[in-house]
Amino acid sequence: MDEAIRTKTRGDRWLILMGSALLVLVLAVFGAVRLTMYTLGPPPLSAVEQVSATVVDRDGNLLRAFTTPEGRWRLPVKVEEVDPRYISMLLAYEDRRFWEHWGIDPLAVARAAYQFVRNGHIVSGASTLTMQVARLLDGEHVRTLPGKWRQAVRALQLEQQLSKEEILELYLLLAPFGGNLEGVRAASLAYFGKEPRRLSIAEAALLVALPQSPEWRRPDRRPDAARWARDRVLDRMAEEGLITKAEFERARKEPVPRSRRDFPRFAPHASETEVRERPHRNLHRLTLSRGLQAQLETLAREHARALGRRISAAMLVVDHHTGEILAHVGSSDYLDEGRFGAIDMTGAIRSPGSTLKPIIYGLAFEAGLAHPETLIEDRPTRFGQYAPKNFDEDFRGSVTIREALAHSLNIPAVKVLNAVGPARFIARIRSVGVEPALPSHEQPSLAIALGGVGLSLRDLAALFVAIARGGEAIELRHRYNDGEVGPPKPQASPKRLMSPVAAWYVGDILKSAPPPSGSLGGAIAYKTGTSYGYKDAWAVGFDGAHTVAVWVGRADSTSTPELTGRLAAAPLLFEAFQRIGVKRVPLASPPSGVLQVSGGALPPPLRRFAEPGESTSAVGAYLEPPVQIAFPPDRAELDLGDADGLLLLKADGGVLPLTWMVDGQPIPSESHRRDVVWEPEGRGFVKLTVTDAKGRVDRVSIRLH
Repeated sequence: MDEAIRTKTRGDRWLILMGSALLVLVLAVFGAVRLTMYTLGPPPLSAVEQVSATVVDRDGNLLRAFTTPEGRWRLPVKVEEVDPRYISMLLAYEDRRFWEHWGIDPLAVARAAYQFVRNGHIVSGASTLTMQVARLLDGEHVRTLPGKWRQAVRALQLEQQLSKEEILELYLLLAPFGGNLEGVRAASLAYFGKEPRRLSIAEAALLVALPQSPEWRRPDRRPDAARWARDRVLDRMAEEGLITKAEFERARKEPVPRSRRDFPRFAPHASETEVRERPHRNLHRLTLSRGLQAQLETLAREHARALGRRISAAMLVVDHHTGEILAHVGSSDYLDEGRFGAIDMTGAIRSPGSTLKPIIYGLAFEAGLAHPETLIEDRPTRFGQYAPKNFDEDFRGSVTIREALAHSLNIPAVKVLNAVGPARFIARIRSVGVEPALPSHEQPSLAIALGGVGLSLRDLAALFVAIARGGEAIELRHRYNDGEVGPPKPQASPKRLMSPVAAWYVGDILKSAPPPSGSLGGAIAYKTGTSYGYKDAWAVGFDGAHTVAVWVGRADSTSTPELTGRLAAAPLLFEAFQRIGVKRVPLASPPSGVLQVSGGALPPPLRRFAEPGESTSAVGAYLEPPVQIAFPPDRAELDLGDADGLLLLKADGGVLPLTWMVDGQPIPSESHRRDVVWEPEGRGFVKLTVTDAKGRVDRVSIRLH
């Protein structure tokens, strides 16, 4: 009995001793972990911010990526942006209990220790995916016991601070894939030429295998080693039942890529400008459409090569309902030094040739000086020392304004500009945000009608967008600001290039311009231009939805014989419209006030355009533009909170004074002004009416919020 008690006592003491030793060990390990955490400091998560700047299109498709300051490709990526099969294969191969452990896998540690004791050397490791992320963040790959200890402690820190999905995303971002490739997205683009959203089984297996020994297994340098590593992953996946035997056999037959592909380089000029202007952003979203951009870059390259060794081309496509630029082709080939491809010709200041003639005529229509069916003389005419000639140096006698613009006759355009006034013309295009470049210390002259002023392709696009919008200008934009999508809010005071009636007249004439050979006319209103000396060829046009502007020429401003807008730029314009890929949207229907009659039915003062020196007062007095409410537009919905409860009402045309009424009740207005500030008394639907001195009326209905 006493022996039994003594035995029990010794057993209890042994248990107490073992428990105490275990407690001391646990406390020692805990203390060592805490001490190591203190020594290491917090995880260097700031390294994650060092990612490649990426530029994407309106739908999130990659346009361009840039290396980090260290020269690495490290593209941001989310778990949901990666093929789920790759994620499953990665975890099955690297860390099957990733979702359960807390950074260290005790079972893997025990297995690795047992295999080491049994075999006398390392058979398998116990590194978890979290430990690999810790190693990548610290930038150290130490295989010693102290090094593994630091990785394990760092892994515990990561598990405390981040979710499992965030840790997995760090691996997807930082894992090495050979050379300067980091992250699964960069590797997929470089080796397969595609985003990692959809990968074949063989591609996924290769991406699982590469980070274990990225330099030794680089497909572009050691394809045999890469194949062996990939097939090893496939063997494991087949053993574990993640892929079928048929999938296994099919994947093994798939070739391994033997070279790296170039990263996407769409819209290089727009992308570089965007990153340069906002260097502290990692993600840049543009309004461009990558599919359309790619097609037009190819089209511009092929078209320029067909025209000559040094010829380049530039294009802009704009949705003129929103002002969003859908395609920006700055040159025919960004990498072609012989064509100065790195220069963005959409912003280069050049002579626009005859492309401004539609605006000249539009201002004449607005002022009541002319009508499309007005007759004008195309005969030799001198304006002081200035004697313009037609492009073909021929004269057609009496022609209508419609014919003069459709065939781009020079002398009638100069006559009309003389009546409108060059200074007034320049002031009007400045009023809509376009700043023309005039010769130093010179005043606007009649030479403007034939290109005697400097504008960029973007400027021309903006002017023709205004014509397409019924005369109302809108700011062209190429970027989405934070959270901003869709059309911009209505402008408090919209800027007008010309009246709606004048804009419709211009579009109606331009749609009748002879199309280039092999193209169908009538659907596109367009104008061509050729600068002096055959240096620049232009074509700008619009349908009911899009405006396209085209420039063709040499970036070094060298003359090219026979380079004309009609032969060099117009075919490119019409082909670009074909590439837009949507059903052609018809031009707008005529607004109120349009006079659709033949020349003989015009009022007498409008039947013939006054020659220089003749009085134009009778014409102007006979046909004033009708009064129209310019703002707010009909059926607009306005938030009064954005305007401090006040609303600016604005009218165009008509004879002063104007009378404004809200739901039939007059509101105070100044007799010499066409606008009035109104303070609404409530919210809801409102009918606005304006009446000019001759009794002409315009009405709109709006909703106030």
